[in-house]
Amino acid sequence: MLFPTVFFSVFFGLFAVVLGLVWRRRPTPAALAALPRVSILIAARNEAHAIERCLHALAQLNYPAELLEILIGDDASTDDTVAVVQRFIADKPQFRLLRIRDRLGTARGKSNVLAHLCRAATTDYFFITDADMALAPDWVRTLLAAAAPPEVGIVTGITTAKGGLFGRLQGLDWLFGLSLIRMLTDHGVPVTAVGNNMLVRRAAYESIGGYETLAFSVSEDLQLFWQVVAQGWHYRNLVAPGALGVSEPQPTWHCLLRQRKRWMRGAGQLPWQMSGLFYSYGLFYTVLGWPGLLPWGTIAALYAGKVLLQTLFLSITLGQAGRREALPVLLCYEFYLLAMSLAVLAYTAWPRPIEWKERRYQWAEA
Repeated sequence: MLFPTVFFSVFFGLFAVVLGLVWRRRPTPAALAALPRVSILIAARNEAHAIERCLHALAQLNYPAELLEILIGDDASTDDTVAVVQRFIADKPQFRLLRIRDRLGTARGKSNVLAHLCRAATTDYFFITDADMALAPDWVRTLLAAAAPPEVGIVTGITTAKGGLFGRLQGLDWLFGLSLIRMLTDHGVPVTAVGNNMLVRRAAYESIGGYETLAFSVSEDLQLFWQVVAQGWHYRNLVAPGALGVSEPQPTWHCLLRQRKRWMRGAGQLPWQMSGLFYSYGLFYTVLGWPGLLPWGTIAALYAGKVLLQTLFLSITLGQAGRREALPVLLCYEFYLLAMSLAVLAYTAWPRPIEWKERRYQWAEA
């Protein structure tokens, strides 16, 4: 009984420390003294069903329209993406659509579109988001305030998802992971940036030569982040209402598994602190369910304790992001997390290509 006693003592002690670190107050960035022109960059491929929601949110930003340059790069879409964008931006001069057909350097897919958009941008700040995102009205101001120190090269906001129960559980998953990332970032551990809600200073982007000089990766945001950090730039991760983006959820389990398989391709580059937190979660279930190791009453008590702490963690993060969620949904997250974790591991091990934006990549090339 020594091993389970030590393990669960460490597990719950670590969880308590994490809760304390997530709960603590953080200084609010000072208001901007002056508003610079900024560029918002969106790579779009077959996004006719979602992109108008994104564009509408950008048109409602609490930022002077004359200081916004919003560039949408069409990545050879075969649906009505171009028509939807053209119709929406017809009377909005801050928006511009670019048709991306040529490759720049080693860039492919989304990274190629972003390489073109960064070259076309005319400002010193690149705000990068996805076509299925709706950003908070104060998104630009909030991320700019965090990037005010000149040594900060990259800032990541917080993301959740909308929809029914399945979508809201995905949203909790976003919040859970990004809150852990923010906690580690606050303590000087570089983890990642997230390409659907990100600011990159032009000088930081150009210091690495741009996407066109990087080896191709399906986790282009993680790759960009590590290259920028390697050049000595600082980084910020935010959990705040003004930094919130709400994503369209993956509509089915199959779509979700394809997304997570792509994410798993970049997971090997995460620092040991982040990997250790995830592995401790997996080991919790293994030790808890090991046949004959613990009596049923102890198993129930430990499991209830874990769900309680997890629900408290999510509640804190939701409050910091300016969101609310019903208690039954927070409790359902435990079962979603367990089922998804097992399914993702099995699907990742299954020898199938990574599918991304209707393109397929072998594991080695991705």
